[in-house]
Amino acid sequence: MSLELISLENIQEFAHQYGYWAIFLGILLESLGIPLPGETVTLVGGFLAGSNELSYWLVLGVAVAGAVIGGTCGYWIGRFGGWNFLLQVGKLFRVSEVRLLSIKEQFSQNAAKAVFFGRFFALLRIFAAPLAGIAEIPFGKFFLYNLAGASVWASVMVTLAFFAGTIVSLEQLVSWVSQFAIAALLILVALIVVPLWWESRQVKRAAGD
Repeated sequence: MSLELISLENIQEFAHQYGYWAIFLGILLESLGIPLPGETVTLVGGFLAGSNELSYWLVLGVAVAGAVIGGTCGYWIGRFGGWNFLLQVGKLFRVSEVRLLSIKEQFSQNAAKAVFFGRFFALLRIFAAPLAGIAEIPFGKFFLYNLAGASVWASVMVTLAFFAGTIVSLEQLVSWVSQFAIAALLILVALIVVPLWWESRQVKRAAGD
């Protein structure tokens, strides 16, 4: 889920008025790193396709295109300006450059996975591409994982809304998908933070001995 800066009703109205362009731009802007509800936009597109207001294949096509193009732009933004920005943020929160370099190295080892699977996690979908640029993973590798991740994610979201929209309301569907994305993010954070906490505890214990 992205930050809900725009209501579902406004997204539906925008999609009714601008059709495929609304879906394309909503997903593209989110993939650029802007906290817009691209996930909700995709579900609305699939829902409208299920009610025969839009074409399923065109909705899927513009969803993939928006995600790929937006992610690619986000990558280059991170590649050329992201590191300096991160250093400034680090100074603000008193995080040393050495520590940031360590985090960058750790992320670069898993950046491709983050780009592919990040589409299904709240917030990570927004920041994965710029972070991949900051980590300076090869563009060819990024593009392949970005394309694959965007295709799988868009296919799941559009198809889910296309079929499920005839069974449950759009509001309920958006709520369920958003809750899943948040839960997945919390689990991911736990899987990362708990081992780091345990390792830090063991180091302190060893130092105390």
